[in-house]
Amino acid sequence: MGWTWFFCILGAYLIGSIPFGVLIGRARGINIREHGSRNIGATNVGRVLGRRWGLLCFVLDMGKGAIPVVVAGLLTDTIGQNPMFVPTASLWLWLAVAIAAFCGHMYSMFLNFSGGKGVATAFGVLLAMYPVLTIPALTGLVVWIAALLATRIVSASSMIAAMSIPVATLIVLRWFGTRTEADVSTGDVLARGSAPLTITIAIALLILWRHRTNIGRLLRGEEPRIKSRASTTSEG
Repeated sequence: MGWTWFFCILGAYLIGSIPFGVLIGRARGINIREHGSRNIGATNVGRVLGRRWGLLCFVLDMGKGAIPVVVAGLLTDTIGQNPMFVPTASLWLWLAVAIAAFCGHMYSMFLNFSGGKGVATAFGVLLAMYPVLTIPALTGLVVWIAALLATRIVSASSMIAAMSIPVATLIVLRWFGTRTEADVSTGDVLARGSAPLTITIAIALLILWRHRTNIGRLLRGEEPRIKSRASTTSEG
């Protein structure tokens, strides 16, 4: 079992490390890290190569987060289960695979441990953790769209969405607590749901960290806004 999960986590990291933005750029004859913001995520790919290539990058980055999580969820029999009833060890193993895929995108071994900002991959990771983090992921998407419409700044919208997900997770965990036969207090929810709540907080903090240069530009009023008809794919 130990070696199985070692290889699952390693495999998730390797899949997450695949730099689809770089590969798409090469297929189009450019090094995406030398153009635009020099980021390998979907936003920069879309700005440099066009909307359809940015959308393709977003889908691929999201998929490389989702696929390892679905496989791990099936192996642990956690996917589709009420998190209040899932063994803690199984849940943490599932989440370890998720964070490995997410970190693979941001710290890719194929790019000397550099990479993107993790938004698209995080969305795929969380969406695949059905049902416990699927609703928080969709909530984050709605928040991202609303923030983008209000600010027209992709980085700010991504950070706002990331911060909304732990809050949505706590609400969802409390709801799952009401689905049990016994009355589950908020304290019980925090104890039993510590794993998914911890992972969403960690992901939010990592996304904020990867956007630290954007935060500086936002504070200086220098962060670019998208045009009204520009691509709205998330920066990955």
